[in-house]
Amino acid sequence: MKKVAIIGAGQVAEKVHAAYYKTRTQELELVAVVDPDAGRARDFAEQNGFARSYVDAAEMFETEKPDMVSICTPNRFHFDNVMLALSHGAAVMCEKPPAMTANEAQQMRDLAAKQNLVLAYDFHHRFATDMREVKQAYKDGVLGEVYMTKAKALRRSGVPGWGSFTNKALQGGGPLIDIGIHMLDAAMYVLDFPQVKKVTAKMFQKIGTKKSEGTFGTWDPTKYDVEDAVFAFIEFENGGLLQLETSFVLQMKESSVLNVEFFGDEAGATLFPAEIYTDRAGELVTILKKETADEERHAKSMQAFVDRVLGADVMVADAEQGYQVQRLIEAIYESAEKGESVYL
Repeated sequence: MKKVAIIGAGQVAEKVHAAYYKTRTQELELVAVVDPDAGRARDFAEQNGFARSYVDAAEMFETEKPDMVSICTPNRFHFDNVMLALSHGAAVMCEKPPAMTANEAQQMRDLAAKQNLVLAYDFHHRFATDMREVKQAYKDGVLGEVYMTKAKALRRSGVPGWGSFTNKALQGGGPLIDIGIHMLDAAMYVLDFPQVKKVTAKMFQKIGTKKSEGTFGTWDPTKYDVEDAVFAFIEFENGGLLQLETSFVLQMKESSVLNVEFFGDEAGATLFPAEIYTDRAGELVTILKKETADEERHAKSMQAFVDRVLGADVMVADAEQGYQVQRLIEAIYESAEKGESVYL
């Protein structure tokens, strides 16, 4: 039996991490939950089948000695908790983003390698069957040379009205580091993480500081200090281009868009739901078309982490890839703040 603990007793911890761990209790012992709010930690443990609750992570590690830990805290606390877990010999599943900076993500990667431990990030969209089919098509050359990719994680009126999503000090940013990072990872994963040459970006804060309510709840506009939207171009050394668009609030027609499109010289593809298409002698041809996207991505991400810790040779969003994604997020913010391109 592997001992499992969760740090951070919030919504994603309950609906994703605890929900999955409870399905594997023949292999996993649910030993502890940590949260600075003692009452919330206790209630979470009782409601989700964890044996004990703590307010201090260091005390929990010394007492329980877990083999696996989920980190579900606000972004600012990812680094400290991941490093603490790894130093105590625990494999880690960390919510996105990996950290607040690329340097932190690099240190996390290096410690995981030194300790020979699994460090995975919950970039769950890459675990969809849609992703597997499009990635295989890319690998098999069906798309040919993919020279343009468009990744979108857009909400028309979706500022989160809970948690700390509008607090830059705790989160590190707004939609880019919250939802845009998911589609960035999805695009980079399909493309096999090509070498980046240059990043050019611009961000806007036009609406969130004037409104206080949207489809995702209410917020205090006087304390809204993250971006509304970010638009970025990432140029690769191989000549390809990735365009990323992400927003919490944007006056667009659709209520939301969460997708990646790939444009190759042989065929094109979209991820959610998976579709591959081309033309032959003037005839528009559909090579693959799924009617609905895979909705079991979270569970499959958690399954991959647990199976990997238990010894299976399965794909996870690993520490090196997490560092690469974090480095891009940092470069996008840097370019937007400086008003100039950033070369990597």
